[in-house]
Amino acid sequence: MSGASTAPSAGSLIDSLRGAPAAMALPVGIFALFVLMVLPIPPLLLDMFFVLNIAIAVAVLMVALNARTPLDFSSFPSVLLFATLLRLALNVASTRIVLVNGHEGGAAAGEIIQSFGQFLVGGNFAVGLFVFCILLIINMIVITKGAGRVSEVSARFVLDALPGKQMAIDADIAAGLITAEEARERRREVTVEADFYGSMDGASKFVKGDAIAALLILAVNIIAGFALGMISHGLSAGEAGELYVTLAVGDALVAQVPALLLSIAAAAIVTRVADKSDLTGQIGGQFSDPRGWLPVAVILLAIGTVPAMPQAIFLPAAGIAGAIWWALRQRAAQPDAPEPVEDEVSPDRIDIADVSDATLVTVELGYGLVHLVDEAKGAPLLTRITGIRKQLSGDLGFVLPQFRIRDSLDSAANSYSVTMGGVVIAHGWVRPARLLAIDTGEVRGASPYAELGLSGEPTRDPSFDCPALWIEPGARDHAVAEGFLVVDPSTVIATHINQELLSHANELLGPEEVRALLDELKDRSPALIEAVHPDPLSLAALTRILRALIADGLTIGHPQPLFTSLALALQRTQDFDALVDAVRADLGAQLIARICSPGERLKVLTLDAGLESAILGGMVDPATGQPLIEPDCGAMIVDAVNASIDEAGGALALVVQPPARRAIAALLRQRVRRCLVLSIAELPATQPVEVIGVIGAEKAEPPVQAQLSAATPPASEQVAA
Repeated sequence: MSGASTAPSAGSLIDSLRGAPAAMALPVGIFALFVLMVLPIPPLLLDMFFVLNIAIAVAVLMVALNARTPLDFSSFPSVLLFATLLRLALNVASTRIVLVNGHEGGAAAGEIIQSFGQFLVGGNFAVGLFVFCILLIINMIVITKGAGRVSEVSARFVLDALPGKQMAIDADIAAGLITAEEARERRREVTVEADFYGSMDGASKFVKGDAIAALLILAVNIIAGFALGMISHGLSAGEAGELYVTLAVGDALVAQVPALLLSIAAAAIVTRVADKSDLTGQIGGQFSDPRGWLPVAVILLAIGTVPAMPQAIFLPAAGIAGAIWWALRQRAAQPDAPEPVEDEVSPDRIDIADVSDATLVTVELGYGLVHLVDEAKGAPLLTRITGIRKQLSGDLGFVLPQFRIRDSLDSAANSYSVTMGGVVIAHGWVRPARLLAIDTGEVRGASPYAELGLSGEPTRDPSFDCPALWIEPGARDHAVAEGFLVVDPSTVIATHINQELLSHANELLGPEEVRALLDELKDRSPALIEAVHPDPLSLAALTRILRALIADGLTIGHPQPLFTSLALALQRTQDFDALVDAVRADLGAQLIARICSPGERLKVLTLDAGLESAILGGMVDPATGQPLIEPDCGAMIVDAVNASIDEAGGALALVVQPPARRAIAALLRQRVRRCLVLSIAELPATQPVEVIGVIGAEKAEPPVQAQLSAATPPASEQVAA
């Protein structure tokens, strides 16, 4: 046991030791900066740090120029902070050396400072002061101020656009254009972009403050050098100026050159526009238009012909510009290089994509309906199917997979079919040149509608099985005036697809959709997800439960109460049927809301006690343990429910005992779509009901107003038996 427990800890210790140098690099560097500020260092080490400072500045500039987008160098604000601290620490260290050892000569402060003080400014400290002031003006007034203004405006615009970008991402994922993983990546990019420009707005102040600090440090070095040289070391004013002022100017120039490079890098980053190439490629590509170089050559040639101008300079420059124009013009005239020809595919090669269809839902159209998806003609069917997919995704609570629309030579010209997983779930036909006038019950006449003066081809609406007529487009207004609902063929097909997919909604939910739902909910309620997944429910088990709940009429559009109910039910049992029943009992109000408005009485059917007892005491499916309903009995129940729906004029609920709910629901699910099957335990205690009939009773009794609940009703309340 001891060996088993020691090995992992030893491995973890080794891994931590391996990663220690990289993790400790930044803290050690920060500590080194404080050492430079506090402790004296030899001139040789100071020269090495000056070289390192220049190298870092050049490296930062190169990375900034080669970045394709500003976010490719998202660490720039932090890099700018540390580079500025390094430069200020070197200023403090060099000031100490200059003031302490400056009287010994230029080499006493290090060769770098001596070289900048003598070689770059010719040994004349006055020239050095002017050069330093010019660099300071360029850095502070031009580059730093401009970069700071661009950073400020960019940060403001990015923050103002942040809500719109988030809404665009939500719209894309709702439309199924992107996956949940892509949406998370885009949200991360939007957040990083806002943080980056906000940080750059503040980081530009580092550069400005660094320039001001350089000016103050130079003044301190000059004044203190004069004072120390004349008071402590007995030098004259001229000698003190020649030694200390030259060293102070050299020290300032050593620090100002890297500062100028970092300012250029900051300006290049904040003014960068996202492109597929780096800054060099972007500028080069945009200057490669030959139309821009011919005017340059002509203007330079015209200036060069003026007698007072130096023709030896302007005329060669005009020739170079003309040569560039000619070369770019010749390159633009050349035909584009042909695209590489792909290798010919062997005729005996078969890929998995050739024999499988990864699309879950496919809509097949006969050749007479292909024009409904033709983009040149507006593609009305394609637009409506896209709207259906968005609506179903919103109603069901998960993003539906994309549909596939294709023509089918095997189908009749005006027919269509919908397949799910290769199985046909809907089939119908339309008249593409006509309109469908549907009798929804508001038409004043009776079929065949001859007395209305409306002629057409009689048919049935495929979505709701209502009587209808295929009429000419010119009779549209007449049909609407008579009370018909008139729709075009694309709407007929789209509505039929919508109804069929709603009845098979549970089959549209797969593990990928459940995983996306869990990832989304985990960001808001991590503890709730931990109580359900992955322990005790795996992804497959959770998918099975959610599919069963959707098949029973629940949606996951509001997943938090559903998962809360599921988490509480898991504390009592992990049986599949028991979990589904427990969640349905908790969310019974959501089920009833599908067919009954708030405050209205729920129209209810019940089963006769003898019939219900016969069902529960009859045959049982050995695989599921659910009661088996005999065909004759099932047909009688279906007919009775349909008759009650027609008499009530709308949807209603069939309330049964809990053991019989699942079998009755399976019987009515595909045969009666406007009947909700509830167990007595799923009916909320506060829901008012109206019992309109009892199925299987020998003698029908008048409707009774009742209040059904899981508890025993009061003795004064009469319920149909």
